[in-house]
Amino acid sequence: MWNTSLGLKRQSACAGASNPVGAAPTGAHASALFREDRNCSRISMARRAQVLVDGRAYFAALYDALHAARHSILVVGWDFDGRIRLRPDDPQRCETLGEVLRRQVERHPDLHVRVLVWSSAVLHGPSAPAGLLLGEAWQDHPRISLRLDTTHPAYAAHHQKIVCLDGALAFTGGMDLTVDRWDTCAHHPDDPHRRQPDGTPFGPVHDVMLMLDGPAAADVCALANERWSAFTGEEITLPCRAGDPTLWPQDAVPGDAVPGFEDITLGLARSLPAWKNRERIAEAPRLLTDVLRAARRSLYIEAQYLTAHHVAELLERRLMEHDGPEIVAVVSDTTHSWFERAIMGTNRDRLLRRLARADRYDRLRVFHPVVDGRDGPCDILVHAKLMVADDRYLWMGSSNLNNRSVGLDSEFDVTLEASREDQSAAVAGIRNALLAEHLGATPERVAMHLEATGSLIRAVDLLNGGPRRLRPFQAPRRDGPTEPIPGTKILDPVAPFSWSRLWAKLFG
Repeated sequence: MWNTSLGLKRQSACAGASNPVGAAPTGAHASALFREDRNCSRISMARRAQVLVDGRAYFAALYDALHAARHSILVVGWDFDGRIRLRPDDPQRCETLGEVLRRQVERHPDLHVRVLVWSSAVLHGPSAPAGLLLGEAWQDHPRISLRLDTTHPAYAAHHQKIVCLDGALAFTGGMDLTVDRWDTCAHHPDDPHRRQPDGTPFGPVHDVMLMLDGPAAADVCALANERWSAFTGEEITLPCRAGDPTLWPQDAVPGDAVPGFEDITLGLARSLPAWKNRERIAEAPRLLTDVLRAARRSLYIEAQYLTAHHVAELLERRLMEHDGPEIVAVVSDTTHSWFERAIMGTNRDRLLRRLARADRYDRLRVFHPVVDGRDGPCDILVHAKLMVADDRYLWMGSSNLNNRSVGLDSEFDVTLEASREDQSAAVAGIRNALLAEHLGATPERVAMHLEATGSLIRAVDLLNGGPRRLRPFQAPRRDGPTEPIPGTKILDPVAPFSWSRLWAKLFG
């Protein structure tokens, strides 16, 4: 059940839903990992679940889904820019996101568009601040509302990334509807379609999203509705379209996409900081920790950052186990600012030094992806937040593996738990497809080398070295510092800043 510390009445995402929030989802199996009100808000079941790899797949699926919505489009995000084009590679469908939303509300008299964005995105997000602050022409409609959410502590961010359609289809993961997100799986260094609204090119970027329907989608939409209602006071009640096949964007998911799931049990987890009368919610970091602990043979990680204290401690312990899992991590080496390089980059290197010292059984590899271009190797920005534990658990969401995602920012993560052979094969297939993308190989070749060697690390070694490859991070000096640099508690904190705590430290 949802935590009710927001002071909201629990409700399903649409009227007449067959699995209202608070009821056990039909078909969900007894989970070995999920515990409601400890590491997840809700144990739910997706009738269908599909991982969408990279911006082209996500934006294409969303484009089709937006055209199928008839009652509600609700976007909850860290940033938003209505100038982006969801299909920049298709001349027939390359209108802006704002134009799509405006056209849809004009076509469908019962459709409402609601967009809830972190208030400080106007200062810190990559979008143009004028559109968020002053509005744009596409927003000038009584059934379109864009609001800047100020219900957060100082320096905290609303980092959740959710899109809900008619309370029955949901997208969530690592991608906001903003600039610098669209890319293909090829990550070509000079892709002419990878441009900002003003025509400025941006570099290759890798990310993942999850598309859901069934009871799980209704539960995700209920969470998003809570966020909207908590800030605006407006309750969203919708006619139920659960099970409506026209919402699922069939044509936008290619036949050679990564494997999908049917009737899969999953845990939905949030992180929210304490603020005013709201208690802290820490389901997401607990679930992440439990997934890390659950791995027995292998752990595959994709992350933008790798600086979180609790993640470092747990990975260190796993590496020191005699029969612990192999750990392969694909982490970004690309940064957006001097701050990221100075704080996040330096702390990542110190964390890697700490893990290297613990890797007594040679079970750790940490890479960053590159692709050859006309001017030499080009780094691919990893913006994904994903983890695969063996062939049983797939974790993904908005949480970064940094400190602020633990208790400062609002986050939303989903973990899928395989309980059948076909679901386990799909989890492994997603991991293999992601590795294949980074290595310029096929999922079948990755699976073949895994089967032959019994080792994730060995399979990567055998396939690595082509134009698309995973480059190991340069090993930091083993005798250097491993503790976070001074100022980390201020610049990458685990909790909201507290004057009372500072006063107690100075004068208590």
